[in-house]
Amino acid sequence: MRRKLVAGNWKMYGGLASNRALLLDLLPVLGSNGAADSAVCVPYPYLAQVQELLKGTALAWGAQNMSEQAQGAYTGEVSATMLNEFGCRYVLVGHSERRALYGENNQTVAAKFLAATKAGLTPILCLGETLEQREAGITEHVVSAQLDAVTQAAGLAAFGNAVIAYEPVWAIGTGRTATPEQAQDVHAFIRSRIAQVDSSLAQKLRILYGGSVKPQNAAELFAKADIDGGLIGGASLVAKDFLAICAAAAS
Repeated sequence: MRRKLVAGNWKMYGGLASNRALLLDLLPVLGSNGAADSAVCVPYPYLAQVQELLKGTALAWGAQNMSEQAQGAYTGEVSATMLNEFGCRYVLVGHSERRALYGENNQTVAAKFLAATKAGLTPILCLGETLEQREAGITEHVVSAQLDAVTQAAGLAAFGNAVIAYEPVWAIGTGRTATPEQAQDVHAFIRSRIAQVDSSLAQKLRILYGGSVKPQNAAELFAKADIDGGLIGGASLVAKDFLAICAAAAS
């Protein structure tokens, strides 16, 4: 059975004092090994603080983005090697906000995924469709194109040390949420695409749901056969909410 993972995406929120308070509230519960894995993906300036507070605990940490370049004259960018120096285990790749706001296309995302895996990081590859694409009935086409770009660049075997997060763009920060059945359908489709080439890998691959997971809907979502946890946005900034979601994953 796949071990569930709950990863918090702090987005561009946080501060030294509030980060510390949040993590100290999480650690008594998440700091030791439990029935599910947990992680926080934080803004770059706070990686040193998070590393100091979380090292030696079961609560992992990571970054929200990285460059596909190893080094060079790329002002404002951060490399996988730099993330390694701060003890990151995970890095988000291809989040819908990076695609929509900063023009990251499937090829850019694939290059970042490849660079992350080469550096020994575990990429959390974000896939998902917009409302217009869902209403046009092309969800599977969109998700397939996003996934295929990565498999062509990195090879399917790279998913042996990776996580996928399905995030319906229309359900992020909008108050709308895909029904558990809608989410399960896409998760099952993603797993089936992997299984067409490697059924063993497909069964081991963790696929998270990233569309406005809340304490109120987490248990129902996580009960679905192909949903292996969540990529959590706003609720990851509230200790009691994040803990409740982690508890749902562990139950």
